[in-house]
Amino acid sequence: MAAFVNAQSVPPFKQGERVVFTGNSITDGGHYHSYIWLYYLTHFPGRRITVFNAGIGGDVAQQIYNRLDSDVFAHHPTMVTLTFGMNDTGYQNLRKDKADSVYNVRIAKSLASFKLIESKLKQHPEAKIVMVASSPYDETSKIKTMPFIGKNAAIMKIAADQQRAATQNHWSYLDFNTPMVQVSQREQQRDSLFSMQSQDRIHPSNDGQMVMAYVFLKAQGLAGNNVAHVVINAPAKKADLAQNCAVTNVAVTPSAIKFNYLANSLPYPTDTIPSGWGSPHKSQQQAMKLIPFNDEFNQELLQVKGLKAAKYLLKIDNKPIGTYPAADLEKGINLATITTTPQYQQAMAVMHLNEERWEIERRLREYYWMEYSILQSKGLLYNDSDAVADSLQKYARKDFFIAMALPTYRKARYKSVRDAWQKEMDLLIDQLYTINKPVTRHFEITEVK
Repeated sequence: MAAFVNAQSVPPFKQGERVVFTGNSITDGGHYHSYIWLYYLTHFPGRRITVFNAGIGGDVAQQIYNRLDSDVFAHHPTMVTLTFGMNDTGYQNLRKDKADSVYNVRIAKSLASFKLIESKLKQHPEAKIVMVASSPYDETSKIKTMPFIGKNAAIMKIAADQQRAATQNHWSYLDFNTPMVQVSQREQQRDSLFSMQSQDRIHPSNDGQMVMAYVFLKAQGLAGNNVAHVVINAPAKKADLAQNCAVTNVAVTPSAIKFNYLANSLPYPTDTIPSGWGSPHKSQQQAMKLIPFNDEFNQELLQVKGLKAAKYLLKIDNKPIGTYPAADLEKGINLATITTTPQYQQAMAVMHLNEERWEIERRLREYYWMEYSILQSKGLLYNDSDAVADSLQKYARKDFFIAMALPTYRKARYKSVRDAWQKEMDLLIDQLYTINKPVTRHFEITEVK
C-alpha cells in the first residue's frame, strides 16, 4: 500500500485555504474530512484553514452537477475534491452474463454527467481540483450480506475517467479504492469477516474513514513530519536536538533532569468510542492497527542519552507519565501515543470540539439533503413554506429517508435557525484555533530508587 500511496500527489493545504469535499453519503455522513482537518489543527496549529462538507447521501454524478454552483462554489473554495461512483453503479443482483452490460450502461450515464461536471470545474481556475476515486464496495468479506459482484470493478471504470480528466486538466488525482482494497484483502486473510465497511458493504465505518484520511494526508506528502523530537545529552547537560520544538533551561543533577519544552505541534488524538455508519460500529482508534499512521505522522520522540542503567520516572507539569528503563529512554519514547500527557489531553479537547462542529454541520447537511435530493427535482428548491413541510410529512409515511431527515428539516427550514447554527460553527472554529496552540511544558526525569 505504501508504494501506491507514495505515487499520488495532492497539494498540502496552505494558510487560508478553503477546501470543499464533494461527494455522496460517504462524504456526507463520513469523518475522513474531519479527521484530515484534525491533523492540520494539531500539527499546524497556526495554519488556519476551513473545511466544508458538500456530500449529499444518494447522489450520482448528475445530482452533483446540479448543485455545484449553490453547494460547492458558493463557499468560494480554493480547493475542491470530488468523489462519486458508488451510487452511479447501482445496487442490483446480476448474473454474470448480464452484469457487464448493465454496469456499462450505468457507467456511460455517469460519465456523460461527469463531462458536464468537468466543463463546470474548468470554469473555476481559481480552485485547485482533486479527483478522488471512491472508497471501495467490499465484495470479498464473508459477512452475511450478499455482495453485488462486479460493482467495485465498475466503480473503478468511473475512476479511470476521473484520472483521465485529472491528467488532461492538470488536476490532482487520488485513489481511495485501491489502498483500501489492499488493506481489506490483507486483513481478510486473517479474518474472513473483516471489513472496513458497515454491513451494507458500502459505507466505511470510522476505522475506514481514518484509513481514507491517512491516504489523503500521505498523498499530500506530510508523512515524516514529527510532532517533535527531543534528544537530551545527560553527561553534557544539554539538548543535542530540538526538532519542531524549543528546549530551554536544561538542568542536570545527580538526582534529576529538568527542562522546559515548547512544541510547535500537538500529538494527533484518536477517538476510542465506536460510532459511525451501520453495524458493527468501529472507532477511529481501530484504524491504527491497519495503517502505520503513528509511525509516519504521529511521532513525539523523547530520547535521553548517557543515563546509568536504572529505571526513571517521567513527569510532565508535575504529573507522573510513566516509568522507563534507561535503555528505552536511550532508544526513544513516543509521547504522542501516551494519552495521559498534558499535551495529548490538550489535543483531545481539540478533537472533541472538532466533533461538536461536525455534529452541527451534519444537521445542516440533513437539511441540504432534503433540498437537493427531494425538493430540487420538484422545482421547490429552498421553498421552505408550510405547504412544502406538510407535503413532506405525507411523503415521510412512505419514505424512510425523508422520515429520518424531516425533524431536522422542520427546524432548519427557518433561515434564522440555519444562520444560528453557522454562527455556532464559526465560534467553534475560532475556539479551535485558540485552544490548539501548544504551551510550554515542564519535564522532570528522576531515577526510581
